[in-house]
Amino acid sequence: MSHLHPVVLIAALLLTPACATTTTTRSGLPPLETVESVDLQRYLGTWYEIASFPQSFQRGCTGTTATYSLKDDGEIEVLNRCRKGSLSGRESTALGRARVTDESTNARLEVSFFGPFWGDYWIVDLGADYEYAVVGHPGRAYLWILSRAPTMQDAVYGGILERLVAQGYDPDRLVRTLQ
Repeated sequence: MSHLHPVVLIAALLLTPACATTTTTRSGLPPLETVESVDLQRYLGTWYEIASFPQSFQRGCTGTTATYSLKDDGEIEVLNRCRKGSLSGRESTALGRARVTDESTNARLEVSFFGPFWGDYWIVDLGADYEYAVVGHPGRAYLWILSRAPTMQDAVYGGILERLVAQGYDPDRLVRTLQ
């Protein structure tokens, strides 16, 4: 019986998903488009979550914010905060990091909250004055609508939803976040 060298086995496991069809392809969706350009200095700071696709790691969260700050090594520190159960509930935090994967636009990043595991973080919509941002995932599994303020005008939110439909997102999956 032959044994695979551990490095070969690990490489095979890492490359196997790349050979499979993507969720986007299987669902017949067009490739997810990001914004043309992001000024990272303007993007830094605190964002309030206005709505998101529900995720198990955010179960019970209200008053959710994400604060981004530039680290000395060029990565971005990500501090997510929320209140559990109610706006006066106990605070829960998660500290992670992000790095740009498309330096020509700065619109495609990846984030990590768990050691060597990274996830796509694509900026798919952005207000002209950086008053809102929409962060998605190429497979449409994740979606967050963020704002510099804890509330968003209905007309702005409606316009975002229209653009998300054009990108292949199902806006009915969005849940508004209590701020």
